Amino acid sequence: MYLQLAWRNIWRNPRRTIVIMTAVVIGVWAMIFLGALMRGVSAQMVKNGIATLTGHIQIHQRGFRNDPVIENSIHEPEMVEALLAQYLSSNALWSSRVRVDAIANNARHTGGVTLVGIDPEREAAISFIAQAVVEGDYLIPGDQYGIIVGQALLDKFETKLGRKLVLMSQDRDRDIASRAFRIGGVFRAEMEATEKQFVFITKEAAQEMLKMGSDISEISILLADYKDAEGVADDLKEVIPADSYEVETWWELLPLVTAVLTMYDWFIYIWYLVIFIAMGFGIVNTILMAVFERIREFGLFRALGMKPLWIVREVLTESFFLLTLGMIIGSGLGLLSVYALADTGIDLSALSEGLEFVGMSRVIYPVIIIKDVVAANLVVLVLGIVVSAYPAIKAARFTPVEAMART
Repeated sequence: MYLQLAWRNIWRNPRRTIVIMTAVVIGVWAMIFLGALMRGVSAQMVKNGIATLTGHIQIHQRGFRNDPVIENSIHEPEMVEALLAQYLSSNALWSSRVRVDAIANNARHTGGVTLVGIDPEREAAISFIAQAVVEGDYLIPGDQYGIIVGQALLDKFETKLGRKLVLMSQDRDRDIASRAFRIGGVFRAEMEATEKQFVFITKEAAQEMLKMGSDISEISILLADYKDAEGVADDLKEVIPADSYEVETWWELLPLVTAVLTMYDWFIYIWYLVIFIAMGFGIVNTILMAVFERIREFGLFRALGMKPLWIVREVLTESFFLLTLGMIIGSGLGLLSVYALADTGIDLSALSEGLEFVGMSRVIYPVIIIKDVVAANLVVLVLGIVVSAYPAIKAARFTPVEAMART
């Protein structure tokens, strides 16, 4: 009986019902769609951070992160790699690198860069660089004079494929080491800052240029799932000598990204609450208007023996129908909006410089997480019923005499 009466009552005034449903639909849509955008931003920040030479876990000589000089390189990489081969699972990948600050120059320009010496075959499996080459060729193992640079750096230095680029850095003897390399490949990255910062040569070329012998700067590890990083890192810390080496996870290596992710998690739920507060006033106002219009009706029900609790239940059932219809439509529109942008994303290239400061990409792709959809709908349903209780109790408190006396 309650369901039948409630369904009929909400359509007694279709215009009012449509207005309040529209408010609920817009609220639910905004929660789901903007929540998906924020999840997309955070997911891409993690993806970009991990792919841009971070990996899920890194191993350094103790002190290297605070003072990244050649003296703090890993001096026994074979021992560390033997331990990795023994204790890591078969689907884990790793690669060793040389990473130092350097100066790049040509006939027209000079600028600071990060020189990265890589093992071309291993690096192709754990970072972005192999798939990012858009012109020329990827590095060949053993190539002593080939270099890959970013498109933004190429434009900045007004050079092109096949031209020479001179790199200078400090070697193990603290002398200035320099070598001319020929640009053999050009890469494009999600962020322009990455294209300007990194240049890639083979690990052997970097070690020879800097007189490092077999020393390396770091070992980067890529796991099957980034969520396993903490557990694997703890296991490695038990077998790798802690007095000589540091084992760190991606969230320790990317503190700014970690801070932004934490902020986003809280911001999403604060956003849900703000939207509901705005929507809640409309719900209370509309239902209260409907109650006052039907005071004589409620008085008649009371005179016929309907208990106050039954009137409260009746009004809350009407609210339940309004909220449920709004949630279904709003959730559908939210999912459709996300689906429409799944392939193209939202291009924010005009704001790229500001976005790159926190590791955000130029194009944002929304990401749907089921718990966010459920949370948005629960917020609307539960809090919607709560705020509807006030008009319902107001209707139940009128006595039959007071209600029938109203005109």
